[in-house]
Amino acid sequence: MTEQTLPTPALATCCTSLTAEPISQADAQEFGRILKAIADPTRLRLVSLVSAHEDKEACVCDLIEPVGLGQPTVSHHLKILVEVGVLHREKRGVWSYYSLKFDTLERIASFLSPV
Repeated sequence: MTEQTLPTPALATCCTSLTAEPISQADAQEFGRILKAIADPTRLRLVSLVSAHEDKEACVCDLIEPVGLGQPTVSHHLKILVEVGVLHREKRGVWSYYSLKFDTLERIASFLSPV
């Protein structure tokens, strides 16, 4: 069974900086959704933990203890990060492994960088 890939967020086509010119309503909504997802302290910590993990990839089982939450709660936070395109999820047997989507993080950085 293969996991369906969600469409790439609109920010993939956006190439302007937040400070270069006014952004469209659609870009504001899309970036707002992504930034809201990673602004949550638990989710921000999960992104950091995945990034710091060996091979920049972590099993959900590796993330439970460091954040001090139960598996269902951690999985919920990870699902949100996958939905907005910050993390990639790969199912291996009964476990899910998460890795960073560097292209999304680079686009966010470019968007937030002053011109």
